[in-house]
Amino acid sequence: MLIIGILIAFAGLYAMITLEGAHVEALLLPAPMILVFGATIAIGLAGGTVRDAKEAVRALPRALRGLKGSSEDLIVTVVGYAEKARSEGLLALEDAVAEEKDPFLRQALQNIADGTDAEDLRILMEDQVATTASVRRTAARFYTTLGGYAPTVGIVGTVVSLTHVLEKLDEPSTLGPLIAAAFVATLWGLLSANFIWLPIGARLQRLAEIEVDRMTLLTEGMLAVQAGSPHHLVEERLRALAPDAGGKRRREKPGDKAAAEPAEESA
Repeated sequence: MLIIGILIAFAGLYAMITLEGAHVEALLLPAPMILVFGATIAIGLAGGTVRDAKEAVRALPRALRGLKGSSEDLIVTVVGYAEKARSEGLLALEDAVAEEKDPFLRQALQNIADGTDAEDLRILMEDQVATTASVRRTAARFYTTLGGYAPTVGIVGTVVSLTHVLEKLDEPSTLGPLIAAAFVATLWGLLSANFIWLPIGARLQRLAEIEVDRMTLLTEGMLAVQAGSPHHLVEERLRALAPDAGGKRRREKPGDKAAAEPAEESA
């Protein structure tokens, strides 16, 4: 969605330029673009640490592809582990460690199989959730910060260009094109901020919220599994916590339906 949204935004800009009879080439001036993009990124690097910049670069592919799976998938997985733990014991979960692809869930399974205390397991999982949230917020904040710098850098470029325009007052025929070119820097500052940096930052922030919600869901689910809760109670608990699955009813099994019919007749 990020790429689609950005492309639509630039398509709207292109449509406006075309309808007004202008030319795109008038905006594609190397000097203001180099200043706006180069100086904005440089200032963003100067305002943070090398680690912040690395995390931001690593987070960019995640912003493009989004998160895989859903809360519904996690609920089904955890409920399966709850059934396995109730029927075969907690030690049986160790067999699922190697097959589990989610590193957070895999670590929880290993700790449960190793007999980690419930309170210690909660602390370990909540600490990992907090660390993940901090890293994700740092990456989102980096791009949001670039979105704040870019318009100001564009204004700086315009001021520099207008200073050059004032040097050409003795050549009136050149003032029009020079003034128009001067404002291209401001335009690219606003465009880069609102069409690129701020959307990336906002998307990373939202993805971070979703990821933290899912990790919290897994934390509560695996603690319930460790406590030996029945799988249907685990499912109901997780659906109440999941924003995108809370409204769905638990899948009924044939035995559940048969057991429910006598109760309805007696009522």
